[in-house]
Parts: sequence; structure tokens; C-alpha cells
Amino acid sequence: MCAVLFSTAFDYGFLLHTSEEATATVALNEYLSSRSYLAGFSPSRVDQEVFELLHRPPAPQHVHALRWYRHIAALQRETPSPDSSIKGKRVQHPWAAPAGSNLPKLRLYNSLTRTKELFVPQNGNKVSWYCCGPTVYDASHMGHARSYISFDILRRILMNYFQYDVFYCMNITDIDDKIIRRARQNYLLEQYREKKPAAAQVLQDVLSARGPFQAKLAETTDPDKKQMLERLDSAVAAALGPLQGAVESKAGEADIQRLAQVLLEKAKDLLSDWLDAQFGSQVTENSIFSLLPKFWEGEYHNDMDALNVLPPDILTRVSEYCPEIVDFVKKILDNGFGYESNGSVYFDTAKFATSQKHAYGKLVPEAVGDMKALQEGEGDLSVSADQLSEKRSQNDFALWKASKPGEPSWDSPWGKGRPGWHIECSAMAGSILGESMDIHGGGFDLRFPHHDNELAQSEAYFENDHWVRYFLHTGHLTIAGCKMSKSLKNFITIKDALAKNTARQLRLAFLMHSWKDTLDYSSNTMESAVHYEKFLNEFFLNVKDILRAPCDITGQFEKWEAAEMELNESFYERKAAIHAALCDNVDTRSTMEEMRVLVTQSNTYIASRKSSKLQPNRMLMKSIALYLTDMLKTFGAIEGSEPIGFPVGGDGCLQMETTVMPYLKVLSDFRESVRKIAREQNVTEVLQLCDVVRNDTLPELGVRLEDHEGKCTDYNMYTHTLYRSAKTCSSHSDDWLCCLVIVRPSHCGEAASCLDAGILMRPLC
Repeated sequence: MCAVLFSTAFDYGFLLHTSEEATATVALNEYLSSRSYLAGFSPSRVDQEVFELLHRPPAPQHVHALRWYRHIAALQRETPSPDSSIKGKRVQHPWAAPAGSNLPKLRLYNSLTRTKELFVPQNGNKVSWYCCGPTVYDASHMGHARSYISFDILRRILMNYFQYDVFYCMNITDIDDKIIRRARQNYLLEQYREKKPAAAQVLQDVLSARGPFQAKLAETTDPDKKQMLERLDSAVAAALGPLQGAVESKAGEADIQRLAQVLLEKAKDLLSDWLDAQFGSQVTENSIFSLLPKFWEGEYHNDMDALNVLPPDILTRVSEYCPEIVDFVKKILDNGFGYESNGSVYFDTAKFATSQKHAYGKLVPEAVGDMKALQEGEGDLSVSADQLSEKRSQNDFALWKASKPGEPSWDSPWGKGRPGWHIECSAMAGSILGESMDIHGGGFDLRFPHHDNELAQSEAYFENDHWVRYFLHTGHLTIAGCKMSKSLKNFITIKDALAKNTARQLRLAFLMHSWKDTLDYSSNTMESAVHYEKFLNEFFLNVKDILRAPCDITGQFEKWEAAEMELNESFYERKAAIHAALCDNVDTRSTMEEMRVLVTQSNTYIASRKSSKLQPNRMLMKSIALYLTDMLKTFGAIEGSEPIGFPVGGDGCLQMETTVMPYLKVLSDFRESVRKIAREQNVTEVLQLCDVVRNDTLPELGVRLEDHEGKCTDYNMYTHTLYRSAKTCSSHSDDWLCCLVIVRPSHCGEAASCLDAGILMRPLC
């Protein structure tokens, strides 16, 4: 029963027409004092209307009105009224946050701890990264590719997958003992050639040079190096004999000069050493020592561009930082961790190691005291007995080297000299990245002494113990299980490698191995990479074929059945597994395997749908193909803007494909119709002309047509060079089908209208 407040229209009207809320409240309180307003459980319509007149609870002195107000307000909270005009709001149902899950976080193998550490940049999302660049005195080889492709993959993943803001600095070492010796020898040999010495002089000089060379050969204990020197000596001996015979027999001058040139070419390494020993100290112009590294730096950049390795954000050259290096050395001296000796400056490893703030040999403490490694770090021109005697300890290393005659030099407080190897990276990295960087990278063989010495002198300069937070070292590279060496005739330059395989195939090979472990460059390794590329490409071609099948705009969205749900669930599982793998020290090997599983499952789904004469789900296939393409772009394995799969070629090639393919389809359909009529009417001459078009005319235009009786007709597009090679079944490494275009005539059924294009790596023969 309702509470009865107003029994007369007069009372009701009086309150409803009272504009003053205070007056209405007083009247209400007086009225309620003589009536029962709690007799019931729900308010009447009059209660509701009067309740809405009040914008706030009555004052405490109006006891009856306040009690009535609270009663109705409580009833409204407990029992929501269907009348939206009732004063008050519904209480929103409580919301519970989902429990969520612990997503994996990026961990990197840190050589400083020899374990995987959680990656935490020092400055928010910005990552400062320094990478040791090449010493440029010869052609870049696969050992260089091992480091620079691997670091390029890591850098791209940190930038494009983990979305870090990476600032990447790399150096070029253009002042070094190897460069000095090679530049001097090249200069002296070129001068020797320009003098055009007589054959007798060449013969005499080579014989003179062979003496010290054979003495060096006898003293060599390293088996690989000894084998190389023996092979060189044999080649010289083989060229000496004919020239000596021609001179003794007084053969014609032309024959003698020809044989002299052969000997000069075979003996150039011996002769260079001999000339350097005699005249090297007379080479003093700094410009002579800059030409060689400038040339090889250019070649290095060309190689990196060919490998699709991103250029650094900033590149530093030692020759441009000599003033900064001098200042760096001065501060190390001021901080008490170096000493001057005979114009050179050395780092005091003992004093540094005994300092409470510092530790020497952070990366490879077990290698401290390894004299062979330390002397290799000092350089061939810097380990004479006199120079070694200048040091307080054999563990000490040069910060600044006093230049000898025949070496480039720069001014310093200690006299004319040049930088030590290790100080170069410290000064350049320090000047760009400051007292502490997030990542320092380099090859595994640089850990000691180079990187340990970098750490020591940099922390001595900055007076801290955290110059590098994460040290990353790429694994070794072997050639068919053996160490790469010229003596073993397995020294492979980057250009050699690119003559056999594409940059993408090399990158895929690297992606299929851990960046920090040894990678074996062999035919098996590359065959696996080529097969993986073909496997991916065929999937992309199938997806493109599915997406090109005709449909209206709503037809792209097919109903999902159990097969689609199952594949989609696996798709997300694979993505989660890939994320976990990349968080686990950027494990690209596991990532590539997860991608293989995803493609295999997708291929199984496609085959199942087609066997049931059903179209595979377009959007699901597109999502998977786009994801895989994006991942390969992230890894640097796909260039360009092609949304799905590998680009067929450059932009021009893609435009040509887009332009030509409709015409190829018209030709295919027309020719097939002609053949059908000719077969029905038994017109053999027309069939023969169709064969001429297939066998002779189209191949000369770079198109190969294949007829399959009762099946679709295929067109293959390739270059004229490949066509000529195919006709002769050449086994040359370049003879690969590089662009596949399939054109299916319209009578071939549901999938017949599709045009297909992509990379197919297989011999034409």
C-alpha cells in the first residue's frame, strides 16, 4: 500500500505551485507531521512529483520532511523505476579488470655477464648503439658479412618490431698497422712498375727478394700460414725457371719481357716485402696512407648496400678524430692511468686493475696475460723489442704510438705519432655517445684484447664502471666447417658470395641461425636458405592467386567454419611463439621455424578447401600473408612496398609485370581457342604455328609457354640471358629462373582467372 501524503487537490496543488523550495519544504514538513507517510513500501505518483520539486534533502530541523525524503530516495536506489524522470541515478554494475598475462620481455645475451639479461635502455625508449666497423685495407669478406648482416637484423628488429628509437654509430678504422704496411707496399711496387725495369733487373730483384722470404717461410710455425707461403713460393719458382732459361738462351726480347711480366705478377708479394724493407722508411706523405683505406671504404659501403645492410646513423673515421684522440689520452694521463715512454703513451693495466672503482678484463678475464693476443692487438709494426721494453708491464697497451720513419703522423704533446688501435673506438664512441652507451657490438674475436681494452681506457677516462651496458658479440663464421683462410683457398669475399646467391638468400641463411653462435657457410646452408625462400614464395603466390579470384565487395568476407577457426587460432599461437622467440635474445632461428609451421598449416588448409571445391577464406589468407611479409620486411629480407610476398624485381620490373600480364592472358586465351578449333577440324598447319609461337617466338621475348593437355596453360617470364642459358643448359651460377608468371586461360575453372607472379629459384635446365 502507498504512503498517503495529500488527500486533496488543494494540498497537492499548493506544493506543486510553490516556487520557493524553502516554503514548500516548511509546508511539507507541517503536512507530514499529522500524517503517516511510512505506511507502505513504494511512493505514489504524488510522492514522486513532490520529490522532484526538491533539489536537495530538507534541513535537519524539518524532521518529517527529511525522513520522508530519505525514505523515497532509498526506495529509488533499491528498486529502479521505469520512469526515467524519477530523481536519482542507477548504480553502475561493478567492473572487474581481467587478470591478464605476463608477456615476455626482451632479453639480450650480454657478454659482460655471459647470460641473457633483461634489456633496459638508460634513457627511456632511446637506444645508443656503437658498432666496431671494418679496418679497410682489403676486400670485405664473409667474416665481415657475418657481423654486419647479423647486427643489421638485430638493429632492424629493435627498431621496427620492438619500436625502440635506435641511434646507431659505427666507425671506420683507416689508421692501422696493416693499412700502413699495405699502403706503403702498394706505393713502392707501383713506383717499381712505373720504372719499367729490364727483365734482367726483375730477375735479379726477385731472386734477392726470395732469400728473406724463404727465411721467413722456414721460421713460420702456423700451419695455415706456412701452407700459403709455400704455395706462393712454388708459384714464384714456376715463373722463375722459364725466365732464367730464356735469358740464358738469349731468346727474343719480346719473349723475355713477357716472361718477366709473368714473374713480376707472381712475385709481387715477395717483391713488395723486399721493397718495403729497403725503402719503406722513405715514404712519409700522409696522403699515401689515405688512398688505400679510402678506396676500400668505398668498396665496403658498396658491399653493404648490395647486402641491404642499413647505413649507420653516424659514421666516424679515425683520421678525422685525431685531435679528440689526443685529448682523450691526455685525460687518461691526468686521471693517473697512463704513462709516457719515448714519445709513446701506454695504459697502466696494473694500476687500473688495482683501483677500487675498476676491473680489468671484464669480458674475458681468463685471457689477461695472453701475450700472443696482446701483441696482435698492438699491431705488426709495434711489437719490436725496443717498443716492448718501453712498457712497465707486457699487459700494458699503446694509447699513442710514436711514429717511426715510413709511418703517418699527427702532432701531439708527446711528439709526432699516431693513435693506438683500442683508443680509436673509445675516443670516437665517447665523443658521440658520451660516458655510457646502451649497446656495443662487434665480432666474437674482438672481445680480447680490443673490447676489454676499450672498456678499461674509457672507464679510466669517464671515471665510471659502466661505459657499456650490454656487449653483443656475433658468432664466428666457418667455411664448410673450416676456418676461413687464404691459405686454405676458402677465402670468400662478399662479392664472391653474391655471385652465387642473392642478398636475400644470404640473409635468410643468417636468420636461420643464432646471431651469437658459429655459422657455417656451406652449400648445405645456402641450399636450405634457397629452399626456404622458394617455400615462402610459393605460399605468397598461392595467396595472391586466391585474392585475385573475382568476387563482389561483400564476397571477400566469407563465413568462418571450423577449419578457419582452427587455422586462425594456430595463427595467433604462432604469432605469440614468434614474439616469445624474439624476446628470447632475438632468436630468429626459432622465429623462422614458427613461420615455416604457419605456412605449412596454411598450405594444408588451402589444399583441403580446394579439394572440396571451396574457395579458401580470403581475409584469413590475406592476414597471414601480410603478417609474414611484414616480419620479413622487419628482418630486411624484403625491400620495397609490395604488400604481400617478395617483389619480382625493381620498380620498373613490377610496372612491366602489371602492364604485360593482361596482354599475356589475352594471348593465352586466344591461342587456346585457336588450338581447340584446329584440333576439332584437324588443321595441323595451325597447330604447328601455335607450336612455333610457343617454342620460338615467345621465348625470344622472355616468355615461356607450357601446354598441359586437359589442364591450365602456364606462362613463364624470364630474361633473355636466362633463355639463352637455358637453351644450352649452361650450369653457370647466374642461370636461374628469376621471375615466374603463370597465366591460366578462363576455361580452367574457378581459379582460372588468376594471374600469378613471383620469385622461383630453380635452374631452367
